Amino acid sequence: MSRKLQFFITVFSLALVGMLLLGAANKGTSSPEETYRHIGVFAEVLSKIKSDYVEEPDMKNVTLGAVNGLLESLDPYASYLSADQYKQYQKAKTSAKGWTGLLLAKRFGYITIIDSVPGSPAAKLGLGTGDMLETIQGVNTRDMPLAYAEMMLLGDIGTSIELGVLRFRNPEPSKIAIVRGPVQWPALSSKMLPDGIGYVQVSTLEGDRIPEVASAIQKLEKEGAKKLLLDLRSCASGAPEKGIALANLFVASGRLSYTKGQKTPRVDLNADPAKAVTKLPLTVMTNRGTAGAAEIAAAAFFDLKRAEIVGERTYGDAAQRKHVPLDDGSVVILSVAKFFNADDKAIQDTAVNPSVPVVDNEALETGDEEEPAAPKKDAPAKSTEDTIMKKAVDIATKGLTAEEAKNAETMRNLGKKQNQ
Repeated sequence: MSRKLQFFITVFSLALVGMLLLGAANKGTSSPEETYRHIGVFAEVLSKIKSDYVEEPDMKNVTLGAVNGLLESLDPYASYLSADQYKQYQKAKTSAKGWTGLLLAKRFGYITIIDSVPGSPAAKLGLGTGDMLETIQGVNTRDMPLAYAEMMLLGDIGTSIELGVLRFRNPEPSKIAIVRGPVQWPALSSKMLPDGIGYVQVSTLEGDRIPEVASAIQKLEKEGAKKLLLDLRSCASGAPEKGIALANLFVASGRLSYTKGQKTPRVDLNADPAKAVTKLPLTVMTNRGTAGAAEIAAAAFFDLKRAEIVGERTYGDAAQRKHVPLDDGSVVILSVAKFFNADDKAIQDTAVNPSVPVVDNEALETGDEEEPAAPKKDAPAKSTEDTIMKKAVDIATKGLTAEEAKNAETMRNLGKKQNQ
């Protein structure tokens, strides 16, 4: 095949992908003429790169970079995998027994950590929300497909993988070796707190967590719980539908959420009265590592006024994703429908803002495996107090102050006005 023909095929393929992605980005509002105009600009840029760049470009890398750039501009969880990459991806997903515990997204061209699963190898090293992976096994992650990065983190138990990390609290890059461990999801935790408060910590929604939460609630009520505290901090794993099921345990009626996409019909997700297990007053805790299914539940609680949300703004990830095969065996993984809250806002786009914002001091203190610098003379001691828990318990016990109640109502009304 001649180089000119190869280049033509590359441009044509990219144009087709561009048409698909531009159509999705504009949600069907662009005219065919406008779409073709954008594709024309795209093809012209590639042509100029081919003819005028300082050296002969590697069109394979240009293709991958351009496609992944297009995907990231639409969806930080989307990926394009070549035929060979997709085969590796499928093999790793089905055969790998070890993992690092990192949950990933794409931000600013780099692989970014949503959070690390509590108790996982990554969590033990202090890796957390907002940290970036600059390299994986020495390979720069800029323009690396998200799904490929996830695949690279899988492997045999006991094997090591080197990561170049840019920390949330320390911009200096560092090399970290993680030894892969077995895939283990953190167990549900529940206990009675003073003043009749039943506490339930949900760190993952993988597995059979929903019936476990239901059993924990019923057990706490038998022990005398009069109020409930639901901890969804750093809960970033589990199918989105599990968020609906979690919310339904506490909500007997009303629309919990709905899904909709460009070509995916709207589906309302309503509470089933038969699945609700409690009517006790509820307070919910979130942080920047709360994502996906847990966000869907938090949004339902907030919008239906079932609970006050205490803590930090959640991460922003709630969508149905699909593997779309291409003719050459490659695959595009992208969101085909998003979950929306009661105010018709896509949770993936806006996340969930707490009704009572509180900074998570515990999250800010993690992530320093290196020797800390000597403290400055007379410097105040770092706080290790769980500020979100303290505030949530205070609200569960005493309720909102007048100012907090006003601010919470303002936030709810603001969301409604933005969608009128």
